[in-house]
Amino acid sequence: MPAVTVENPLALPRIPAPAPESAQPRPVRTVSTAPSGFEGEGFPVRRAFAGIDYRHLDPFIMMDQMGEVDYAPGEPKGTPWHPHRGFETVTYLLDGSFVHQDSEGGGGVLNDGDTQWMTAGSGLLHIEAPPEELVVSGGLFHGLQLWVNLPAADKMKAPRYQDIGGGNVKLLTTPDGGALLRLIAGTIDGHEGPGITHTPITMIHATVSPGAELTLPWREDYNALAYVLAGRGTAGTDRRPVHTGQTAVFGRGSTSRGGSGSLTLRADASQDSHTPDLEVALLGGRPIREPMAHYGPFVMNSHVELAQAFEDFKAGRLGRVPATRRAPQS
Repeated sequence: MPAVTVENPLALPRIPAPAPESAQPRPVRTVSTAPSGFEGEGFPVRRAFAGIDYRHLDPFIMMDQMGEVDYAPGEPKGTPWHPHRGFETVTYLLDGSFVHQDSEGGGGVLNDGDTQWMTAGSGLLHIEAPPEELVVSGGLFHGLQLWVNLPAADKMKAPRYQDIGGGNVKLLTTPDGGALLRLIAGTIDGHEGPGITHTPITMIHATVSPGAELTLPWREDYNALAYVLAGRGTAGTDRRPVHTGQTAVFGRGSTSRGGSGSLTLRADASQDSHTPDLEVALLGGRPIREPMAHYGPFVMNSHVELAQAFEDFKAGRLGRVPATRRAPQS
């Protein structure tokens, strides 16, 4: 799970653990285990948010951990052409390559550590597939796809792409260098990630070394989720055990003394040889608190709007599949 890394984390800007008197620890509300399934043409996924009440997810809708899978030659798979409307997809690739193309003429290739941020908005058609060389040779594939809701005022905005190269994410560490933080979007302790969001969120990929502890300041108006990509550890100051494929949902901290909140994660001192560190996706966002109607590839505010989305798709108003597949651009 290389994504983006550095030889010496202590050379990076450090995020000090917030003082307890100014940042209330947020308790772990629940820990859930992601069920496994298949997506697109048959690539394996873990449904990270399955079974979690949407009140605790808002503004996030769903997240799939794609892989980790080591394909034999001829095995890599993607998705067929499909529509989206009313939300944003965030695809973060840890290992391998993925080609994307849309009916608006956008497209490109994702490699290790790259993020593709697609605002579907009013709607488009989209395809994701492994590059031909990966299909021929086989190889490792591993990533995340996150769906972020859009408020009603933004649901019909024109589609937009952001291609965030792995070299552009903000790299940070803890005072002892025990954790490497890849800030993809949002702000932590004054440091900003490159992702531009319609809905205010924070997205971090954290690597926590065995036995190390990570405590981060967290906005009181954001929810807080920690999904374990790999490894074992604990979440919260009460040290709730978590492991690969589990999501910890944090509650709100006590506000009796004012101030902001904080999140704590700790990696077990002993890890598996295949996953030497605790790898976690940390997510937080300001809840939209609007009615949500979600069915398949559409996320709207009402069933009437869902029906209109399906009608527009069938009538070709969300775009048409290009006659030729665009060559991937690095």
